[in-house]
Amino acid sequence: MKRVLAIILGGGKGSRLYPLTKMRAKPAVPLAGKFRLIDIPISNCINSNITKMYVLTQFNSASLNRHLAQTYNLSSPFAQGFVEVLAAQQTPESPSWFEGTADAVRKYQWLFQEWDVDEYLILSGDQLYRMDYSLFVKHHRETGADLTVAALPVDAQQAEGFGLMRTDLDGNIREFSEKPSGETLKAMAVDTSRFGLSKDSAKEKPYLASMGIYVFSRSTLFDLLNKHPSYKDFGKEVIPESLGRGDVLKSYVFNDYWEDIGTIGAFYESNLALTKQPKPPFSFYDEKFPIYTRPRYLPPSKLVDAQITDSIIGEGSILKSCSIHHCVLGVRSRIESDVVLQDSLVMGSDFFESPEERIALRKGGGIPLGVGQGTTVKRAILDKNTRIGDNVTIINKDNVEEADRSDQGFYIRNGIVVVVKNASILDGTII
Repeated sequence: MKRVLAIILGGGKGSRLYPLTKMRAKPAVPLAGKFRLIDIPISNCINSNITKMYVLTQFNSASLNRHLAQTYNLSSPFAQGFVEVLAAQQTPESPSWFEGTADAVRKYQWLFQEWDVDEYLILSGDQLYRMDYSLFVKHHRETGADLTVAALPVDAQQAEGFGLMRTDLDGNIREFSEKPSGETLKAMAVDTSRFGLSKDSAKEKPYLASMGIYVFSRSTLFDLLNKHPSYKDFGKEVIPESLGRGDVLKSYVFNDYWEDIGTIGAFYESNLALTKQPKPPFSFYDEKFPIYTRPRYLPPSKLVDAQITDSIIGEGSILKSCSIHHCVLGVRSRIESDVVLQDSLVMGSDFFESPEERIALRKGGGIPLGVGQGTTVKRAILDKNTRIGDNVTIINKDNVEEADRSDQGFYIRNGIVVVVKNASILDGTII
């Protein structure tokens, strides 16, 4: 895998994940209490022996840059590995920002071409899955493909939101359709049992969806980008063009857990699914294929007469006489007495507050970090460094689906209350 260069796309504004992307890029959004979304593709690369990685960013990239710098130092005189951030920039030759996935790669092709590699692995920075990319690249090489697209078997309802592939018996892509519906959708169905699915699974999932993960042969990638400078997106323009001109396009079927963390609802459900017992859909407890992140060297969590069920608790947390059910709590979470947390994500804090600081805050009319005494939180996301006062109720009492309450420190997305980063919710507030 030394002759493979990985390019991880940081994504656009992340408007569907707002307000979690208010002050951070999509790949920097916290995950599972202690990780960030960007840790997934980078860890997959490391575990696949792919150690040359560029991360292309454009919006709110400061926290992402900091996380990568503090976490991944792969360089050595022998390994020549790296994880390097490439931010969007304006130059005399290219005065505009990134305008799409293909455009982002095109604008830095001068740098990518300097590397003596045979393949370019294009990845997304906001997906949750575990894949051995070495098998993906091996399949690409053995089949003599110019371009290989990772494909996920999906049902009819899911299929309408993806780019779909129709393949022949040998896995050659014969047709590519972006988010089809009706009769066009039905025409894209294939017999997925030939890719290892059981008869029942194949009947349930007869469509092959593009995961937005590609392996390009060197000459193919740059030939497509240079001959079609107006093409901005891989899925909508570059892949159909490659297919139309007769390139060898292959599918690589991935029949395992994969989730595109594109909305608040998907982010919320994916996190809480990690608490499922005895076998969650995605596990961070695989020693043979670990997910890496920043080492924080935090003390163990302290639980004082707390009742906790089906939850994940990040290190460095302090939980007093509280009740926590079906929740994910991030690092340095502070939960006071008589608190009830249910079906919620608490992202924790970036720093500790001493007992003296907390007392001084209270005396000055402020609110300490964490969740205050007697508070109830259900079906909510509390972003980093939030300060929730005493006897607060956060339960979306009116069952609102969508609302902007930025002046009050929260939003409602997909029926989920999202308290924004660094926000303070005053004592006795009812949401």
